[in-house]
Amino acid sequence: MSELIYKSTRNKAETATASQAILKGLANQGGLFVPDEIPALDVSLEDLAKMDYRGVAYEVLKLMLTDFTEEELKYCIDHAYDSKFDTTEIAPLVKKAGAYYLELFHGKTIAFKDMALSILPYLLTTSARKNHMDKEIVILTATSGDTGKAALAGFADVPGTRIVVFYPKNGVSPIQEKQMVTQAGDNTRVIGIHGNFDDAQTGVKKMFSDPELAKELADAGFQFSSANSINIGRLVPQMAYYVYAYTRLMNQGVIKAGDPMNVVVPTGNFGNILAAYYAKLMGLPIAKLVCASNENKVLFDFFETGVYDRKREFILTSSPSMDILISSNLERLIYRICGNDAEKNSAFMNALSGDGVYTIDADMKKELADFYGNYATEAEVASKIKEVYEAEGYIMDTHTAVAACVFDKYKSATGDATPTVIASTASPYKFTRSVMDAIDTKYDSLGDFELVDELTKLSGVPVPGAIEEIRTAPVRHDIVCEKDEMEAEVKRFLGI
Repeated sequence: MSELIYKSTRNKAETATASQAILKGLANQGGLFVPDEIPALDVSLEDLAKMDYRGVAYEVLKLMLTDFTEEELKYCIDHAYDSKFDTTEIAPLVKKAGAYYLELFHGKTIAFKDMALSILPYLLTTSARKNHMDKEIVILTATSGDTGKAALAGFADVPGTRIVVFYPKNGVSPIQEKQMVTQAGDNTRVIGIHGNFDDAQTGVKKMFSDPELAKELADAGFQFSSANSINIGRLVPQMAYYVYAYTRLMNQGVIKAGDPMNVVVPTGNFGNILAAYYAKLMGLPIAKLVCASNENKVLFDFFETGVYDRKREFILTSSPSMDILISSNLERLIYRICGNDAEKNSAFMNALSGDGVYTIDADMKKELADFYGNYATEAEVASKIKEVYEAEGYIMDTHTAVAACVFDKYKSATGDATPTVIASTASPYKFTRSVMDAIDTKYDSLGDFELVDELTKLSGVPVPGAIEEIRTAPVRHDIVCEKDEMEAEVKRFLGI
């Protein structure tokens, strides 16, 4: 198999192997690493349908991470997808309310980020060995709620690494915040910022792109890397679960090999739906990619008009992991639909950071035909949670409910009856107040952990270990800073 080369979306001269791209996280000049091609699946769908999750993951990852040996990849996969997941399937596919919910929240921190962040520490430390890395790796991450805890859990006490997570102080759910600020591990630091997720993400990208800071770190024996989905090591493992979902539909007799399926993805930073798009390019028969937004509907407007405009009110919603106005991973799609032209892509990204807006041309807009975008209001989300609970006894979280609402709108608009997989991205236990309030406002007076106990009564689903462990866990991280103090806090943590 020929080696797959990764290129920067902003500089055609910058290339990397998979392991180098994983180690670096972000390319120079703020670019993202993308594969110069997407290899086709080289195992039949029928054979993939006979495999468990680990087997499917290997067949996908071996094509994208070509400088890893079979032994290295299987070591990473086997150690990632083990008993830390509370179901043997890793990602069960559950039929409810006319769709197939791909439950991606059975990992250690009960959100879909576990699917990639369980394996990223293994990929990163393997990459460090492969490239004779002699510096301590500093994982620098911004989170809108879920990436932070999943990254912290993955990297806590991993030798040769430290991790710093920034989150919007008033922009995550109480359970999400408690999960992060109680994180153990001598190599962990969690910092709230006065600002929103975009502020945190911009601050992190600024540090990555600062050559003077990089030199200062190198002199002190450190190198930055990322656990955000800007890191290709986060994105590639997410491709695997769409292939897995398709083959489970085959096993359930819903489709035959080659039949189409649609996917609906609640979308903030665009990484999860981009992974589905990459899986489609790999040959997976995905017909339509349905991009579901909340009231921060910058992506819906983009798919409708071809104009990406972040100049708008930032709305705090009940689906905070999607409260994002700058969807970083969309850059990888823009790069592809402008003909892999790094110069043209850079012009768009410079316009976004400068003027806050860019407009793609008609030819590029035609390349978006595989996508459908829509959004759900807060009232629609609450109504959907209540409706599905009353009809099916199934309780979904707010992000999944955004996707379910948009799926309804897509079906109504198109009449498309193609079997559809909805990415169920978080456990309702992460958003108990919003979920229980949607079911009945009588729960509104209860405390956060009283709501947890009521939710288990209603759902019949045992309280996840991720929630039980934070009931009485002490707060270990209480730093809050201004957005222009982020670099100083990182240096303080590293002692430089």
